[in-house]
Amino acid sequence: MWSLAWWWILFALPMPWLVRHFSNAEPTLKDAALKVPVPEEFAGLTGVSAKKTVPSIKLLVLWCIWILIVFAAARPQYLGEPTFLPVTGRDLLLAVDLSGSMEEQDFQLNGEWVDRLTATKSVAKEFIGRRVGDRIGLILFGRETYLQTPLTFDRETVQTFLDEAVIGLAGKETAIGDAIGLSIKTLADAEVEESRRVLILLTDGANTAGAVDPLKAADLARDRGMVIYAIGIGADALMVRSLFGVRQINPSADLDEQTLTTIAEGTGGIYFRARDTDELQNIYTILDELEPVADEEQGFRPIEEYFYWPLGLALALSISWAMTGIRRKVAGSVLEVSSG
Repeated sequence: MWSLAWWWILFALPMPWLVRHFSNAEPTLKDAALKVPVPEEFAGLTGVSAKKTVPSIKLLVLWCIWILIVFAAARPQYLGEPTFLPVTGRDLLLAVDLSGSMEEQDFQLNGEWVDRLTATKSVAKEFIGRRVGDRIGLILFGRETYLQTPLTFDRETVQTFLDEAVIGLAGKETAIGDAIGLSIKTLADAEVEESRRVLILLTDGANTAGAVDPLKAADLARDRGMVIYAIGIGADALMVRSLFGVRQINPSADLDEQTLTTIAEGTGGIYFRARDTDELQNIYTILDELEPVADEEQGFRPIEEYFYWPLGLALALSISWAMTGIRRKVAGSVLEVSSG
């Protein structure tokens, strides 16, 4: 549907006509040092009516320019079809461990053994893509903790930054307490009182670095109304070859499940254990059920501005008008020189 955002500007269309017919023109000969002949004085000699000398084409062009300018100022717009987007008050942070232990290749993805971070990226990106209506942020942590993506509705950007994360980017150790502390600060800075604040903490180890104790950080998160879902990632058993043959090891021996369980349950969340890709996928499916995408929808109509078309046409006509006047002046000067 076409519309004019500032339709009332169209009332300016007759302004040139009103000015011409209701304003008092200055006398032609007032304080004039030189009288310029006008066509009417030669009408009797040439036998041509003075009215026919009026440049009607020029006047028409000027009117067209004025109409186009006024029409552009009225801001013509095209209103698209109504679009409905789900609206929710949820702020969701995803904190991903990038410590050295995430290099362990104990996950299978499409039939190939991959490291824990690669499996996490694959599953988490799908989860992020489904969170329509949520503001999502990304925290990466190891020995240091970084807010990689502030809270945003732009899910594609969050997916891109997660995909670009590499193991060891934040150090080889694990600062779980600092990650929770940064999450609290990020959600507090959001200044949305009605929002439901959720942190999904994914790690494969124990707190070995940082200045904040994880349990104290969890208590503060609970007091701030934040819910933490903790995911412990890593297989329980893995067959490896050694000098003494094939033996079974536990690659998740360093995983501090007791602390992660206390953190999650203390804030009203749940601790999950992901031993393979399927379990990790199921966990994110459960999270979709625990923190469902809002059903409420808010409608809006996309608006496309088209003021530049009449404005551009008016500019083109103005330039043509100016060039025509210049050419006539040049031609008149040439005739004067020739006759002289």
